[in-house]
Amino acid sequence: MKGRDCSMERYSRQIRFASIGENGQKQLADSHVLIVGAGALGSSAAEMLARSGVGRLTIIDRDYVEESNLQRQQLYAEEDAEMKWPKAAAAEKRLGQINGWIDIQSIVGEADPQTLDKLAAEADLIIDGTDNFETRFIINDCAYKHGIPWIYGGCVGSFGMAYTMLPGKSPCLHCLLKRVPVQTETCETAGVIAPIVQMVAAHQTAEALKLLTGNQDAVAGQYRSFDLWHNQYISVKTDSIHDEACLTCGESPSYPFLEKENAMKTTVLCGRSTVQVRPAAPKELNLQTMALQARKAGYEISGNPYLLSIETGENRIVVFHDGRALVHGTSDEAQAKKLYQSLIG
Repeated sequence: MKGRDCSMERYSRQIRFASIGENGQKQLADSHVLIVGAGALGSSAAEMLARSGVGRLTIIDRDYVEESNLQRQQLYAEEDAEMKWPKAAAAEKRLGQINGWIDIQSIVGEADPQTLDKLAAEADLIIDGTDNFETRFIINDCAYKHGIPWIYGGCVGSFGMAYTMLPGKSPCLHCLLKRVPVQTETCETAGVIAPIVQMVAAHQTAEALKLLTGNQDAVAGQYRSFDLWHNQYISVKTDSIHDEACLTCGESPSYPFLEKENAMKTTVLCGRSTVQVRPAAPKELNLQTMALQARKAGYEISGNPYLLSIETGENRIVVFHDGRALVHGTSDEAQAKKLYQSLIG
């Protein structure tokens, strides 16, 4: 691996940190981290890990760089946005300029169950850089199936959260969501400021360094959330929220989100430039709350007691109470799925 040949002088300040030292630095050089999503969190974490000397990084992302990304996604430049360069490929290019001694693999594609299951089997750690819970549930199942730690992170507005999951020791994402409230808005509807991205990524990367250098005892065993604008910081102990019947981390796991039938489904409607999107499981949406969020974000909305119509400019998305949506103005299922997740999460 390239990382072994690199002069230790490069990492001298990190090596002088007693909890890492030379042995920890060598462990980093021998480590493989899978980063799912190369947006704000994923690109920030990738840069810090590359600079830290993690020997191998695999980055998967389906999206391309847009001008609106440049405000907070620090790996990308105006040229990347002008060329609509795939985020994973742009990240690989930039990271190679930052540290040419490490191995970087970029995958431009969907983080589906089959792909993530294969990638997770080869990794030492998974970092969440996604923007939707469907993919996080797939990561969650992959991590617990293969016994690999993963670090959840999310941010919207000025609010962020982070939590480290250790298979066999800590409750999984399913258990967590039953007891701990998470964000219900998205960056598309509520916006996001760059400092909260850096704070969440810092928490994720610090946890990664602890795990990869054999300092598991230093890992935070708490779910942490923070609001930088309103100066609020909360930590929640998670020891008591483990569910023995959980299908991911319980006594008889079945890893449901690795099953194809449990994935989000999209269908192009015959004779129409419309894609129907159905979530993996029905979910009760509060259309009134969604309407307020969408209007606040500047979208034109209309509706009735049964549905909400959101005009995004090129597309119109009609959302129903059970989470189902019709995305008008496209026959591209990937685009429809992206629009759905950007507005609903």
